[in-house]
Amino acid sequence: QVQLVESGGGLVQPGGSLRLSCAGSGFTLANYAIGWFRQAPGKGREAVSCINISDGSTYYTDSVKGRFTISRDNAENTVYLQMNNLKPEDTAKYYCAFGPPATLRLWKIKARYDVWGQGTQVTVSS
Repeated sequence: QVQLVESGGGLVQPGGSLRLSCAGSGFTLANYAIGWFRQAPGKGREAVSCINISDGSTYYTDSVKGRFTISRDNAENTVYLQMNNLKPEDTAKYYCAFGPPATLRLWKIKARYDVWGQGTQVTVSS
């Protein structure tokens, strides 16, 4: 059974950085994707980034391009989201999710992801 645990959230000032981790267990497939999503109070859950584990291909939503970087450590079954130049509008609870290999057209679709972590809170405020 696949399980995901997020960590690394916290309070940071605008312009600061955080690195989120998504540690996975129970994987039996070599070809899958890990997505990062976020949900701010009163808003829907939105896709932030995604990585295909097999080939390392990555996707980003426009608002984080150039600021966030997703990466993987296959040996540790961990996916990271490095977040730089954080803005108040990045404040949200961040979730990682496990799903089938992603494509540019499909990676943002939440229903494709089968397993979700519990989330980690990121607050950007001065």
